[in-house]
Amino acid sequence: MGLASISSVVPLSSLILSRTLSSSKNRLSFLRFNLRFRAMASHIVGYPRMGPKRELKFALESFWDGKSSAEDLQKVAAELRASIWKQMADAGIKYIPSNTFSYYDQVLDTTAMLGAVPERYGWNGGEIGFDAYFSMARGNASVTAMEMTKWFDTNYHFIVPELGPNVKFSYASHKAVNEFKEAKALGIETVPVIVGPVSYLLLSKPAKGLEKSFSLLSLIDKILPIYKEVVTELKKAGATWIQFDEPTLVLDLDSHHLQAFTHAYSELESTVSGLNVLIETYFADVPAEAYKTLTSLKGVTGFGFDLVRGTKTLDLIHSGFPSGKQLFAGVVDGRNIWANDLAASLNTLKSLEDKVGKGNLVVSTSCSLLHTAVDLANETKLDKEIKSWLAFAAQKVHEVNALAKALSGQRDEAFFFSNAAAHSSRKFSPRVTNENVQKAAASLKGSDHRRATDVSARLDAQQKKLGLPVLPTTTIGSFPQTMDLRRVRREFKAKKISEDDYVKAIKDEINKVVVLQEELDIDVLVHGEPERNDMVEYFGEQLSGFAFTVNGWVQSYGSRCVKPPIIYGDVSRPKAMTVFWSSMAQSMTKRPMKGMLTGPVTILNWSFVRNDQPRFETCYQIALAIKDEVEDLERAGITVIQIDEAALREGLPLRKSEQAFYLEWAVHSFRITNCSVQDTTQIHTHMCYSNFNDIIHSIIDMDADVITIENSRSDEKLLSVFREGVKYGAGIGPGVYDIHSPRIPSTEEIADRINKMLAVLETNILWVNPDCGLKTRKYTEVKPALSNMVAAAKLLRTQLARAK
Repeated sequence: MGLASISSVVPLSSLILSRTLSSSKNRLSFLRFNLRFRAMASHIVGYPRMGPKRELKFALESFWDGKSSAEDLQKVAAELRASIWKQMADAGIKYIPSNTFSYYDQVLDTTAMLGAVPERYGWNGGEIGFDAYFSMARGNASVTAMEMTKWFDTNYHFIVPELGPNVKFSYASHKAVNEFKEAKALGIETVPVIVGPVSYLLLSKPAKGLEKSFSLLSLIDKILPIYKEVVTELKKAGATWIQFDEPTLVLDLDSHHLQAFTHAYSELESTVSGLNVLIETYFADVPAEAYKTLTSLKGVTGFGFDLVRGTKTLDLIHSGFPSGKQLFAGVVDGRNIWANDLAASLNTLKSLEDKVGKGNLVVSTSCSLLHTAVDLANETKLDKEIKSWLAFAAQKVHEVNALAKALSGQRDEAFFFSNAAAHSSRKFSPRVTNENVQKAAASLKGSDHRRATDVSARLDAQQKKLGLPVLPTTTIGSFPQTMDLRRVRREFKAKKISEDDYVKAIKDEINKVVVLQEELDIDVLVHGEPERNDMVEYFGEQLSGFAFTVNGWVQSYGSRCVKPPIIYGDVSRPKAMTVFWSSMAQSMTKRPMKGMLTGPVTILNWSFVRNDQPRFETCYQIALAIKDEVEDLERAGITVIQIDEAALREGLPLRKSEQAFYLEWAVHSFRITNCSVQDTTQIHTHMCYSNFNDIIHSIIDMDADVITIENSRSDEKLLSVFREGVKYGAGIGPGVYDIHSPRIPSTEEIADRINKMLAVLETNILWVNPDCGLKTRKYTEVKPALSNMVAAAKLLRTQLARAK
């Protein structure tokens, strides 16, 4: 494993080449096809990596489990890359990206490229191999993984670089060059894509202990020599374009940050001479000052903008765009699955062409298609009308090319007619609108929807009823989803087993989880969620206004994929969703059993959401549906109810001026779900990987009784907010160990973490729990980790009792 390199792909290209172009006749035909259609000015920012049937996921997990070799993994990866490149070439795309494939994450790939491996991984130089690469991403038996956090406001996670003044950068991964050569051997000219130097540093964090004293941008002149080496190699390999992704340009940057961009690209100017350079931005408007800085950068040929989410950027472009430069106009949405309104996009493009000049406009996606599902062709069970409204990554590639052709006077009338018919169908479909739901949601806007008593009084009432010990222990909700469990759900869905057999199998699994938790002596139990495929999809399947895919998978992190539901219409709850299973689980134990729900903001942010009404209106509709479920759980005798809002911060707009409005309606949506319950019903919520310190007051305003929150992988960054004087009176459980790593923490390690929490939090509000749900872990990891967690809590209870 250690000998394998993340960039040792070139030998496999000849294998793929022989399969794809089996004869010189085929090769010439392919190249003629390429030349004929790639004259259109079309570009794709990036493309999904997992494959249409999650081929990479299964290859990765087989490799991690020791069931296949590094060569097997590399073979699958090379076949996926070849297929993606050929698909875009066949569709007529002119600027095809390379180096957007990753075995885990593109930011981690950049860390590997720069040789910025933290010392604890024991890397001794040379080309980065799978050992060091996957240890940074996942940890191993002896070292913790690097921090993982959300990629801007998406559900994708990246591995956060850890940098300090003593990092010795070196060119340690030739992946970008090797993948360019690999595509070229297949007869496909690509645009190598690299995370830009300034965004890389701004997305990093200072090494432990340097959080307040070290400027990450001070490293710019240390990493630029590596970028120059990469660019020089790409030029030698025959590259004519290079794309630097600088998405941090859409953030609220100060003059110091903007000067770093000017400095970096001025330093790179002589090296990129002879190359066309594209600077790509996405996810939001580029602020006026950043736009001015960006369009003044030296040595840059083109600029890419998200014109779906960044509509104000259109005004900046019309106000002034540098003469002779190329505009890569992101008019096809890379974040959602709705078919593009081709007529409207073409009008936008024509107005832009008048501004920037004929030949200087390139049709593009708003961002990488990494954030959407792969191919609608694989959806054989989706309702035909709804399917006609959609476009996945493969279809978006064709939309981009269709717009580019239309812009050059070669409009495909049949394609445009079909697109217009689909939009009309969606606009007037009766399945989209429910007047009763619309009225109920509209009526919510005038009230605050808070519980009648404050949290301290509620906690007293709940403690009298629950009788929990100091430092109560719990888990976040899910337990391992075994192969047998997945098989049972799959067979029931396919009607291969009866409902009675299914219920019995799930009941047995719940009983097993309850017995295990009682043996471990956990205080507040969960039922393990064996009946659930996904924390959002499970609820969406039982709500009106949702549609579902079979293969609409989207990468969340590493090999982890999610299948977001599609919210196409007004949302309501036809019947109870979880009461049957929660009541069954509570009947198996005398300990409190949490009812487990997903909150409205998370359901919204982890779905593909309708784009024909404001997001907050859809969120209020979902909140009302969850409110009905909360009330039914309470009536059924469930006294602890967890309403997860894992994605609350994820939806936070990137621009500060837009954040207050989002937080107002997001927090209000959560409060709507539980505003009517009794004081003795304890409401929990959970949040995972994000930086919460800047929205802590909004989290307090959610008014939950207990919040469990990610803490361990981010070096307990969360605790700093309490050290700085923020008072939190509700229960809180900062995670005591990282469940996204197979590593099992010791009792002493967990006890040490709890002690750090006790230094800043009151004993009577602190809970002990893992960072997140245990769904992706194995029981061989879960049992010892939870056993150590409970032992640590008991150890500290004894110490606290002695100290009194």
